[in-house]
Amino acid sequence: MTYPDIYRADDNRYNTMPYHRSGSTGLKLPAITLGLWHNFGDDRPLDTQREILRAAFDRGVTHFDLANNYGPPQGSAEENFGRIMAKDFAPYRDEMIISSKAGWYMQDGPYGFGGSRKYLVASCDASLHRMGLDYVDIFYHHRPDPDTPIEETVAALDFLVRSGRALYVGVSSYSPELTRRAQAIARELGTPLTIHQPSYSMFNRWIEDELLDTCANEGMGIIAFSALAQGLLTDRYLDGVPADSRLGAHKMSSDFLGEDTLAAIRALNEIALRRGQSLAQMAISWVLRRPEITSALIGASSVKQLEDNLGALEAAPFSDEELAEIDKWAIDRGINQWKGATESV
Repeated sequence: MTYPDIYRADDNRYNTMPYHRSGSTGLKLPAITLGLWHNFGDDRPLDTQREILRAAFDRGVTHFDLANNYGPPQGSAEENFGRIMAKDFAPYRDEMIISSKAGWYMQDGPYGFGGSRKYLVASCDASLHRMGLDYVDIFYHHRPDPDTPIEETVAALDFLVRSGRALYVGVSSYSPELTRRAQAIARELGTPLTIHQPSYSMFNRWIEDELLDTCANEGMGIIAFSALAQGLLTDRYLDGVPADSRLGAHKMSSDFLGEDTLAAIRALNEIALRRGQSLAQMAISWVLRRPEITSALIGASSVKQLEDNLGALEAAPFSDEELAEIDKWAIDRGINQWKGATESV
C-alpha cells in the first residue's frame, strides 16, 4: 500500500538544473541554492517548510544552506530541517549538499561568537546534532573575527574536515586580502578552502572590485547570497511597503528604500518585463551572468515564490545593450549590512 505522506523525489529532477564546479574543485553545486535563513524557524508552519524543501529538490536544487543561528529562535531552522530530513530526504542524503556555518552571534558568553577553535568545533557538533547528520558537506566560517588569529580559525576548519565533521570548508564575507591569507594557510595545512559566500546583488556590487578575481585565482567557487537585496529587487515594493514585508515588519532599515532606490527598482522592473522576466528572476539571472559565480543563494516563503525564482534559469542571456541599461541603475545603494564584518580584520 502506498501512503501519500511518503515522499519520492521526482525522477526528472536533474533534467533542467545546471550544475557548476566550485572553483577548481570537483564539487558541483546547482546554479540556484535554497537558503534557510528566513522562513524555516518556529514562526513558520512545518508543513509549509516541508513543501518548499520537497519542491526544491524535485527541481534539482541539491544544495540547502543553513547556519547555527538561523531561526527564530536560533537553531530552530536546523532542527526543523533535521525533522524533514529524517522524514523525507534520508534516502537521498548522498545526493544532497548540506551546509552550515558559525561565526555570528549564537549564544551569550565568550564562546558564542567569533572564529575561535572552541566556538567553531562546538558549533559544528551542535549543528550536526540538531540536523541529525553525521557530517555536513560544507562548513563555513560565517564572518571574519578581529579577535582571533586567522591561523586558529583556518586550523579549526581543517580539523573539522580531518575529523569527518565536514567534507569541504569555506568562508563568508571575507575581504580579498583575508581570503588570500586564509587560503594560503589552508593550503599549507592540506585542506584548501573550497568556496566563498559573499553578499552580491545589483545594489551591492562590492565583490566586483577584487574578490571575484581573488577567488578565481585561489581556486575557490563563489555562492552569492542576498541576490534579491533582501527583497528589494522584487515587485513587492513597487506600490509601497507591504505590512508583511521585511521593511514592513521592521526587519530591515527603512533607509534602504529611499526615493532614488525606489526609482531604480521601478526602472529595473521595466527592463525585466521587456525580457519576459519578473524583477526577481532578472536579479538572479544577473548574478549568475558572471562565470565566477558557482551558485546564487535564494530564500523562499512559499512554493510559488520558489518556482518563480527558479524561472530565472529559463531566461535568455543578457545582451550588451541590456547590461548597459541595467548598469545605469545597478549601483551600490548602501545596503551591504555585512560591510562592517568584512572590514573588521
